[in-house]
Amino acid sequence: MKKHEVIRLDIRRDYPAPPLESVTIPDGVWRNGLLVRMPNHLGDAVMALPALTMLRKRIPEHCSLQILAPEYQRPLYERLSMVDGFTGLRKLHRRWSGEEFMAVRRLRCGVGVFFTNSLRDALLLRLAGVGRLYGAAARGRGALLTHAFCFAPRRRGQPSGEHQANRCMALARALGAPEWDGRLPEFQFKIAPEELRPELAALIAHPRLLCLGAGAAYGAAKRWPAAGFREVARFWIEHGGIAAVAGGGAERQVGDEVIAGLDQRKAFNLCGRTGLTELMHLLRCSRLIVANDSGIMHLGAALGRPGVAVFGPTDLTATGPVSDSWWLIRGTADCAPCFRRECPGGSAGCIAGIGPGEVIAAVREICARYAVNLQ
Repeated sequence: MKKHEVIRLDIRRDYPAPPLESVTIPDGVWRNGLLVRMPNHLGDAVMALPALTMLRKRIPEHCSLQILAPEYQRPLYERLSMVDGFTGLRKLHRRWSGEEFMAVRRLRCGVGVFFTNSLRDALLLRLAGVGRLYGAAARGRGALLTHAFCFAPRRRGQPSGEHQANRCMALARALGAPEWDGRLPEFQFKIAPEELRPELAALIAHPRLLCLGAGAAYGAAKRWPAAGFREVARFWIEHGGIAAVAGGGAERQVGDEVIAGLDQRKAFNLCGRTGLTELMHLLRCSRLIVANDSGIMHLGAALGRPGVAVFGPTDLTATGPVSDSWWLIRGTADCAPCFRRECPGGSAGCIAGIGPGEVIAAVREICARYAVNLQ
């Protein structure tokens, strides 16, 4: 049996969420606008952007669209013209500070929508005066919501067949938002590349920049081996390009493993050395991205860049990139998707069985399709 398969994802056609019952929201209850609690993880937030775009079209013209999300995501929403305001939460999984609570209260939004499952946030939004709250039924918070939408439970160890972006979109449609047209919102960049740190500006200016997302916050089982990323980087460098590994500070060691033995003038470890603003510049200026199932994968796809994603224990039918210009390579072990953070099979795990040759072949195909010249 083949140890992998290559998939092109069409989330609207192949993995839709079922329609939910429609809810009518009278125009008079919106007050100053809509407050949307966006997901904590970057990848989940990006997958909710299509629904956010459609909700913007649903609310009355005089109302604002306000975002409540982790503070680190501020650069993401500040570059979306459809967003009117952002309130950042600095300590996740804890009660809001008094300052954060009062900031939400001062917004005087009449309607709140959750793209999270938090019981605590539902209670705090009620206390902050948001009169109508809508979201998925989860964690016993139904009594706090004006309407709790019920989705079919996901069966453990089985592909869901419902993409997360479409689940968010189904909720938005139930609230009267129009059908999604398949387009992602455009990001506005106010910082020119020459205003960035010289090191980063030089990388961005290179015509053949490959960005590698070798980490994954979820756990080691989700990470394709660093040796595989190294071989992809070696191939790219040998064909006239440069490669940069992006990620958080916790992935610094993974980045070092990826660039070990490569020409240090052409291979760079940027893990922990870029904020979200710089990461967005890096991704949008890359010719190609190769990544695990991660925030870098989702953000790169949202910025319009093509790429290759390697999937192991997670479900690409639920969390694949919202893009038709990505090639997805999935391990076909019988136990996948298991959603484990650590693989009991170790080096024999589903993602470890995917060889560099398969990824490089996908890279070649993307280069041919998008006229990326290889020397």
